[in-house]
Amino acid sequence: MAVTLKDVAQRAGVSVPTASRVLSGSSYPVVEDLRARVRQAAEDLDYVPNAQAQGLLRGNTGTIGVLVGDVGDPYFSEIVNGIHDRATAENLLVTICHTERDPDRELGYFRMLQSHRAHSVILAGSGLNDESYRAGIAARVRSFRSSGGRVVAIGTPVVDVDRVLVDNRDGGRMLGRHLVELGHRDIALIAGPATLVSTEERLGGLEEALDEAGARLIVHHGPPTRDEGYHAAGRLLEQHPELTAITGTADQMAIGALAHLRDHGRSVPGDISVAGFNDIDVSKDLSPALTTVRLPLREMGSSALDIALGPDRGVGDGTVSGAHGTVERQLGVELVVRESTGPVRTG
Repeated sequence: MAVTLKDVAQRAGVSVPTASRVLSGSSYPVVEDLRARVRQAAEDLDYVPNAQAQGLLRGNTGTIGVLVGDVGDPYFSEIVNGIHDRATAENLLVTICHTERDPDRELGYFRMLQSHRAHSVILAGSGLNDESYRAGIAARVRSFRSSGGRVVAIGTPVVDVDRVLVDNRDGGRMLGRHLVELGHRDIALIAGPATLVSTEERLGGLEEALDEAGARLIVHHGPPTRDEGYHAAGRLLEQHPELTAITGTADQMAIGALAHLRDHGRSVPGDISVAGFNDIDVSKDLSPALTTVRLPLREMGSSALDIALGPDRGVGDGTVSGAHGTVERQLGVELVVRESTGPVRTG
């Protein structure tokens, strides 16, 4: 037979309302001696509170919903690790929703999280530059906020919400200037979907740096996967044998390009230089180790939840009040030069 709140109250020698206040986290004042007795009784009886019932009383269940494009993508998994770091410290439950970047699925999960009275929803990853998606997300955000929920985006959002930003464009510029300094003038970019805001930003920064030097950039768009990087590298080199460098808007795409070059007897960086973006864990352990733009992925996740749990306007720690009173935290990016990039071979 399941242990009830009444059982806990009887064992602790307190009233049911007092036991409820202690175990629900209520701010109602209860003397410390009674709090200790209630907690001990709950532990002795292995009492498991009904989170849904507590959520009805509080207005939310203490659950943090996270909408991610692909849970298998190291970019998202490291962001989720950062969210979990912060959630564990606050004793919060994290619900991960795998959207496969499908707008209808994302909106459906968002609505489901609202129906389950989630405390906050974190949009992990750049949004789509699509009007129907933008309208759908805007409507969902308004509805969720009206019920007391908090929404935080990681990356440039397509609607006006609190956000954690990284300068993707500057990262693209740094990578482009690095390749130009090594003498590269014929460069290919294996990029994610053109509708992704983060892809636009990284591509824009890279183009800016290459245009300054009169270098040429050939762009291939596709899914941000290792296999896409592998096959795209083959097609690009077949169509443009003059290429001296291949980059990816995500490390896994660059890793695919490295694999293709290895399988076809091309040396890196001797014949072709290769670089990526994000600095996922495996990047430094490759042979050759991958030059990439490092994003503080774990910090991006923990910062998003920090904003969700904080006041409506942030101060300090790089947090500022953005447009329309939104909370905005900006984190830096860094170019990490490793063995996969080198000077253009002459002769």
